[in-house]
Amino acid sequence: MEDNITPVRRTNDEGGSATKGDHGGKVSHREQRGSNFQRGRGGRGGRGRDQARGNKKSFGARSNDKGGRHKKGDMGRGEYSRSHIDKRKRSDDWKATKRQKTEDGTEDKPDGAFSKEEIEAETRKPKRKVAVMIGYAGSGYKGMQINGDEKTIEGDLFKAFVAAGAISKANADDPKKSSLVRCARTDKGVHAAGNVISLKLIVEDPKIIDIINENLPPQIRVWGMERTNGSFSCYQSCDSRWYEYLIPTFAFLPPHPQSFLGKKLVDSAEKEGVFETFQSRQEDVSSFWTTAEDVYVRPILEKFDLETRAKIMSVIHSEKDESETEKAPKLEQNQDPDPEIKDDSNIETASKGKQTEVTIDETEEGPGLEEFPKRRQDKNTDTEIDGSDMEQSTRRSQTQDANAEMKDALKSQVTKQQVSSDTQMEQEDTGDSQTEQENTINPVEATEPPAPSPRVLTPVEMAIKEVKAAYNTAKKAYRISASRRERVQEALSCYVGTRNFHNYTIQKHFNDASAKRHIRSFKVQPEPVIINDTEWLSLKVHGQSFMMHQIRKMVAMAALVVRCGTPMSIIKESYGPATISIPKAPGLGLLLEAPVFESYNERAVTEFKREKIDFNKYSKEMLEFKQREIYDRIFREEEKDHQYVPPPE
Repeated sequence: MEDNITPVRRTNDEGGSATKGDHGGKVSHREQRGSNFQRGRGGRGGRGRDQARGNKKSFGARSNDKGGRHKKGDMGRGEYSRSHIDKRKRSDDWKATKRQKTEDGTEDKPDGAFSKEEIEAETRKPKRKVAVMIGYAGSGYKGMQINGDEKTIEGDLFKAFVAAGAISKANADDPKKSSLVRCARTDKGVHAAGNVISLKLIVEDPKIIDIINENLPPQIRVWGMERTNGSFSCYQSCDSRWYEYLIPTFAFLPPHPQSFLGKKLVDSAEKEGVFETFQSRQEDVSSFWTTAEDVYVRPILEKFDLETRAKIMSVIHSEKDESETEKAPKLEQNQDPDPEIKDDSNIETASKGKQTEVTIDETEEGPGLEEFPKRRQDKNTDTEIDGSDMEQSTRRSQTQDANAEMKDALKSQVTKQQVSSDTQMEQEDTGDSQTEQENTINPVEATEPPAPSPRVLTPVEMAIKEVKAAYNTAKKAYRISASRRERVQEALSCYVGTRNFHNYTIQKHFNDASAKRHIRSFKVQPEPVIINDTEWLSLKVHGQSFMMHQIRKMVAMAALVVRCGTPMSIIKESYGPATISIPKAPGLGLLLEAPVFESYNERAVTEFKREKIDFNKYSKEMLEFKQREIYDRIFREEEKDHQYVPPPE
């Protein structure tokens, strides 16, 4: 006769459950499931007549990934439904509370909101879904998308729409009421010759575009707008996007032979037995640094004796060693750092994983003479990011000794400097007396410390600054050769196709499917542009979509490969599982050329009977705007800030 064993649920000490029969013996899950199958009462998770009612997790409650319990699995379906929060009711209650505050006037009004009387007095007009074609220079803005009180492109556009009457006063407090969507969300400082936003606007006035532009700053323009179907979204309907990146040709120059990166490249090439191949890749620029020093640097050094010249150059090269060591990108996963992917430029370095971003602060008084940049330590480890303490302290002490010797040797040349110092001391005395009089008049200002007077540079420090400026002048005079431009094109062609760009953005892993992007073309324009004695190249990329920092990292990687004489295979290796920290090129040179709406334009004509979204209608105005507000702005800011010039190189 078959034993009738009725399982009883019992929770053990570890939070799970066990099953035991009436006789008190323990029965394993496998045995219990087998006995249930033998009785024909269902297996695991079944609901036989003699089997206890289980949940999705079968017998017992299992812990979740965070160490807690699945409360939904511990309770029955009815109990869970009764205790579950009614999200719809919660949303309705919140809306009712907000509506009550609005009617009572107790709620704070957002920027641009109008009073109830102004809204009621306005004549209601119909809204139409439109695609608005715009262009803008992103300098001074915190990106495209509206973000609270930050100054953004969309924020100024929305205010202009309200001022022009294209958005009613009732909808002026929230862009969501107008269904605002952008085609491409550009980052801080990034420009766009052509971009598209879609939203509902009042477009009865035939001069609405001119009225909107009157309420916009000169660096933001509305080119035109086209009526679309009601469900149109410029983000979802966009097929691809064209971007342009402007880069000076001196960014493809090799590092100085005496710099840290220059020495490491030679050592690596000799070690791998490819020194001749390495030299052949740099043949067209092999004499650049020698010529630059003869033409631009030697006239400055001729003012000093031979010993002082050598010490000045040693200080400059020691600064390079320190800065390049700290800025070099790193290859993770316990691999030896490859000298080909190290960077000695001042291109920003994006932190990956637990890497610490290194920032180098250099003073105008000539870093290396008075104080060196301080290195940071990784907070997660006790190991410093760059090198050993002994090497750094030795280099610092040697430089300080050299500085002391230079100052002693040049005492005879400081006569004019002492005169200027005395003059400055008299000026400081006059300033101090004026400060005392002001403090007597206003005792509140007496607590504020006086502003520190600028330190007067020594002749050696002035020479170092002049040598740095001479190197920068030599770089700007460089003109790229046809062979080197072809090598740039070869590097950019490695990006074409569907690739895994997980190393070219942030917070993406190799196995993340969204890291795969399709690049249709990436080309160098054949004719460089010369602005302010500097030669610039235009790089145009056409892709389906791009991730954050992707284009800037692609440009930086191509520049490093060309300037370091690295084989192109390093770019293909970056698509693999190894995590490589690739620096970002400056965002100053990046601009969105125009989005493409091929699929929608076909349907717009045949199905919707609407006009195409086409920027070619405004090519003349866009070209003038690009030259005036974007290109000239890029050249001016580079001349002022030197974002592409590594200090020093």
